[in-house]
Amino acid sequence: MGTDRDTGEDEPGSTGRGTGSSSGAGSATGAGTSAGDVDVCVVGAGPVGLTLAIGLRLLGLRVRIVDKAPATKREARALVLWARAGEAFDALGVGETLRRNGVELDVVTIHARDRVLGELTTGWARSAYARPLSIEQHDIERLLCTELARLGTGVEWNTELTDVKVHNDRAEFTLRHDDGTVESAAAPWIVGCEGTASVVRDRLGIPFEGRRRTGLQVVQGNARPTWPLGEEPGRGHIFLAPRRSLLVFPLPGGGYRFSCFRDDPDPTLTAAPAFDELRDLVADTARMPGLRLGPAGTPWLNRARFSDRVAARLRCGRGLLAGDAAHAWAPVGGHGMNVGILGAHNLAWKLAAVHHGHAGEELLDTYSDEQRLLAVRYIREMRFNFMELPLPPWGYRAFTATVPVALARRGFQQRLDLRLSDLGRSQRDSALSWHRAGRLHRSGPRAGDRMPDVTVTTRLSDRPSPEPARLHTLLGYEYWTLLLDASRARVEVLHALREACAVLPVPVRILPVTPWDEPGSGPLGHPDDLRLVRPDGYVGLVAPLARTDLLRDYLTAFAADGPGAVGGSPQFRPRRAH
Repeated sequence: MGTDRDTGEDEPGSTGRGTGSSSGAGSATGAGTSAGDVDVCVVGAGPVGLTLAIGLRLLGLRVRIVDKAPATKREARALVLWARAGEAFDALGVGETLRRNGVELDVVTIHARDRVLGELTTGWARSAYARPLSIEQHDIERLLCTELARLGTGVEWNTELTDVKVHNDRAEFTLRHDDGTVESAAAPWIVGCEGTASVVRDRLGIPFEGRRRTGLQVVQGNARPTWPLGEEPGRGHIFLAPRRSLLVFPLPGGGYRFSCFRDDPDPTLTAAPAFDELRDLVADTARMPGLRLGPAGTPWLNRARFSDRVAARLRCGRGLLAGDAAHAWAPVGGHGMNVGILGAHNLAWKLAAVHHGHAGEELLDTYSDEQRLLAVRYIREMRFNFMELPLPPWGYRAFTATVPVALARRGFQQRLDLRLSDLGRSQRDSALSWHRAGRLHRSGPRAGDRMPDVTVTTRLSDRPSPEPARLHTLLGYEYWTLLLDASRARVEVLHALREACAVLPVPVRILPVTPWDEPGSGPLGHPDDLRLVRPDGYVGLVAPLARTDLLRDYLTAFAADGPGAVGGSPQFRPRRAH
């Protein structure tokens, strides 16, 4: 449910360049930039590149971010931020800023021709960002650019990456500026976030595997309707019809984004739709022949077709991929931008840990494995999203017959909301997820799960805090968090935990907590277990509190020079996502 990556796909460049280390950096004129001036070059200043740059800056890395587009040439494109992406932005300090500039979606009414099938309500999940946020991509980019500038880094617009060559200790690259000058530069790391036609991916020789989606096009635009439904902030609509589905979501400034997923009777038609075409599609799908559309929000009309593609790997030495450069699919479900943002949130802390010498480079392979698997799962699941995919008449009749029954069930609403929110997505298959809980300890999140945002009280420095707080406000992007039940936080236990954590060169915050409003230990797990939470909010380790040796083994494997460093130990070797 949602709209995303609304301009369609750019054709990927050639992938027949071999490995990145064999590509030349090219000749250049103009001033050069040495690898000592910057730690990471981020290519592409869309939401994913900007998210990555902010995360890296917060963790002390020097970032250069370039984009071939002019600063003023921004488009509406993606619209919806789901809960997990909202939490990621909150961890980076911009969640509330984005929320103030968007509108929360409370309920979506499902229509089938002349009747209402039911309502899908949001906000069932336990999160400060439980409701999806409607905010246009160009506004996200503007706000993220402002935050990045506050952190001391500006985007270099009108700067096009033309070549990349990676070495064991750096990446060399060539930039073409708008005045025609060409610059040779270098950095220890380069990350391609520049879309499906990624130059970084092409020069690294990474195949963009997949195929074009046939029989589907999306016609969309921003408009203010004159219709009998009125305009209610926080309410969206989905209209179902044979071979079409129409999504109508509110814009922050008034009006709606109309997105019609339909069959593709004329694949040769590639021009953006006229306003009348959008009106006719909306009127016919919603069965409102007298409908009128007027301008609203940022003027925007778009026709798009798509491919489902995932890069064969997201890392080649000192070069990495994120966002649409790494994976792209049809915007069914509206999660493409969100998955890219979560990938940037995953990558930034890992890249910082490796660059600072806190972990071996193999840690970056866990980013590649985790993110590829997430993308592959989305592509598979979205092929069965019948709420948005255009169905043939028989499929339409069968599906619309089941929708009222499903929407009437509270359990269905909760499960669907959890899936849409991305809060139920896990990293359980990751090499970073060790589940070593007691045999009978089945409650609470498993290793690889997102740590629930429950309300707790804390005990720090042997002094209890009577004020309840959301757990996620106590987690930090710049450190790991070791959670334990406050009733078990005896002096000798805390001392043993501190000794075990001393093997890790990055900070680990030991946090004794007590559930505030939950019966028993439910969402926090068994009180005799500890949970080590990664900087991005996923549980890395679950182990008995008494087994500090397991905690020490995990952290030693994470550390750069430990005897079981990431990738060197069979139990911590990154799994490959297929």
